[in-house]
Amino acid sequence: MKSSSRRRFVQQAAAGLGLLSSPSLFAGNKKAPAKPLKVVCVGGHPDDPESGCGGTLAKFAAAGHSVTIIYLTSGEAGIAGKSHAESAAIRTREAKEACLILKAKPVFAGQIDGDSILNNEWVKKMEQLIGDEKPDIVFTHWPVDSHKDHQIASILTIQTWMRSGSKFELYFFEVCTGEQTVIFMPTDYVDISDFQEQKRKACYCHVSQDPPGIYACGHAAMEDFRGREAGVKAGEGFVRMNGRKNFSANLLS
Repeated sequence: MKSSSRRRFVQQAAAGLGLLSSPSLFAGNKKAPAKPLKVVCVGGHPDDPESGCGGTLAKFAAAGHSVTIIYLTSGEAGIAGKSHAESAAIRTREAKEACLILKAKPVFAGQIDGDSILNNEWVKKMEQLIGDEKPDIVFTHWPVDSHKDHQIASILTIQTWMRSGSKFELYFFEVCTGEQTVIFMPTDYVDISDFQEQKRKACYCHVSQDPPGIYACGHAAMEDFRGREAGVKAGEGFVRMNGRKNFSANLLS
């Protein structure tokens, strides 16, 4: 992002606006937007979308937009001492509870936690899952991440974006920066100051994953630091995937 564009975005964020916003979208307007957007988030496991960009998803939903979360896996390997089936049932329930708080629709892609697959068949499946939502904006993991499931969720989403001809805006979020997400330098920010508690409540639905541990992984610090970068109390940072279609310009017009 050019320095002038970055300064302009930071000024908008400081004024209480957010990512891809027009002045009426995130400035406290409670009326439904003239053109509701379809927002999709693709995460590797239950709790990834919530911790990575839950504040942003909640903010879009509160502004009258449609939000869908696609979980690549159901967290089958995520609970010590539980079978895959038991873990999947628990974590699916937790994800659904979190989505109720965020006002998002949950979709489960059907891959297996810790054993995710990247092949032509799954590229087509992800194309179908995302395509069915007809999204305007998609969020997913930053591809440079220590967790293979996060990488695969990201690459499948990138492939969908490329094959679509850049029909939707694609943004990457961060999780446990420094431990999982690395070399992440945001191009855009969202002011989540008014949605920080809603995000926390969604994350705390994932009881099996030690919610205090999720925040101890750095998420509280990330919200504070990204907020400081954007000049607000709490923020979430994103990297925008550049493409042939400048949808952001259309939204801001």
